[in-house]
Amino acid sequence: MGDTSTAVRFAFSTLGVPGMPVAEVLRLADEAGYQGVELRAHPEEPVHPLLGMRERAAVRRQFADAGVAILAVAGYPKVAADRDGAGEGELAQELTELVLLAADLGAPYVRVFPGGGDRPAAAAEADAARRLAAVAPLAAARGVRVLLETHDSHRTGAAAARILDRVGHPGTGALWDILHSWLGGERPADSCAALAPHLGYVQVKDVASAEDTTPLPLGAGRLPLAEVLAALGNGAGLGHGGWLCWEYEKRWYPRAAELPALLAPGRAHLQGLLDAAPAH
Repeated sequence: MGDTSTAVRFAFSTLGVPGMPVAEVLRLADEAGYQGVELRAHPEEPVHPLLGMRERAAVRRQFADAGVAILAVAGYPKVAADRDGAGEGELAQELTELVLLAADLGAPYVRVFPGGGDRPAAAAEADAARRLAAVAPLAAARGVRVLLETHDSHRTGAAAARILDRVGHPGTGALWDILHSWLGGERPADSCAALAPHLGYVQVKDVASAEDTTPLPLGAGRLPLAEVLAALGNGAGLGHGGWLCWEYEKRWYPRAAELPALLAPGRAHLQGLLDAAPAH
C-alpha cells in the first residue's frame, strides 16, 4: 500500500439505509469497517434540523461512544435557485439551521445543492455565491464548512468551482459527487483539478449507465472509480479529512439491492483501488 492511502477514511451515507435508527447505523459502520457516516438531514430520518438539543447531544454521544465520526449533515437547500423575498429568508434560515445542527453534532460539513435549474448561469451563480458568502462566517465560527455538491445545474467541478471561487471563504467548499461530474462529461482529472482548492470530501458510487442510474455495488458499474482515485493521487488529493463517502441512493431506488451486505465488499473494493493507484 502506498503510504498516502493510509490517511484515507471511509464513510457511507444514510441515504442507503433510509429511516434506520442511529444504533443500527453505527452497528453497520463498525461491522463493515467504516470510520464515518454522512447523515441525511430530512424529517423522515432520525437526525434532522427539528431535533431538540437533548436529542442532538444524545446522537453525538452515541457516535462518540462507537468511535464513528459524523462526516456531514446532508441537507437540501438549493443555493442557486430563483427565490422571491420570502424565499430568500427561508433559504437563509434553512442554511443557518443546518450549520447549527452540524456544529451541535460535531460534524465538520454541511451539504447543499446548486439547484439553479434552467436559470441563466450568471444570475444563478451570483445568487449562489452571495448566499454562501452570507452563511460562511457563521459556519467558520462554528467549525463547519458548507459544501456545494457537484449536482444538477452545476454538476461538473468547473461549474461548482466558478461559484466557490467567487465566495472565497474557508467556511465554504466543494463536495465532489463523481456521478454528476461524469454525467456532465468531465474527466476525473479535470474535476479534481478544478475542485482541489475547495475540496471537502468525495462521494463515490456506481451505476450501469447514464440512462440507468440505479445504484450498484462499487465496481459493478461504469463509473471511473479507478480514474478518480488516480486523479486524487492514492488519496493524497482528498480534502483535509481524507474522506471517501459511498452514497448509495437506495431511498430513490427501492428495488436496488439492500446496502448492508454490500458495505464490507464496497470498502474492500475502494481499498484495492487505492492500493493500486499511483501516489502523487
